[in-house]
Amino acid sequence: MNAVEEWQADLDDAGELTPEVVQRILAVHGDRGQHAIEAVTERRVKQYRDFVVVVGYEDEYVVEDGCTCKDSEYNIDPDDPTEQCWHVLAYEIARRVDAMDDHDMWYSDVRDFL
Repeated sequence: MNAVEEWQADLDDAGELTPEVVQRILAVHGDRGQHAIEAVTERRVKQYRDFVVVVGYEDEYVVEDGCTCKDSEYNIDPDDPTEQCWHVLAYEIARRVDAMDDHDMWYSDVRDFL
């Protein structure tokens, strides 16, 4: 089991962001982990009928089999499980602690208004 799988298993067991789990996330992911935890606590992980979206600082990012952000596109090594953008980390955390902001609508419809 790698470091990512370990904090994910701990979070699954705890069902909440305990101080111990937070420290493990930060130890593995650093600033990206911090941004992800902030996004989860601020309810910026949105579950729509068609996509999960994480509200970033400058835009909203679809998180499905990766992320649409520039960090994922240019900086992340897809073969290294410890390298994930903070949007994907936020999604992984939010779904494990049932902290997604659910919207019973299609994101593709909402996006037209943004």
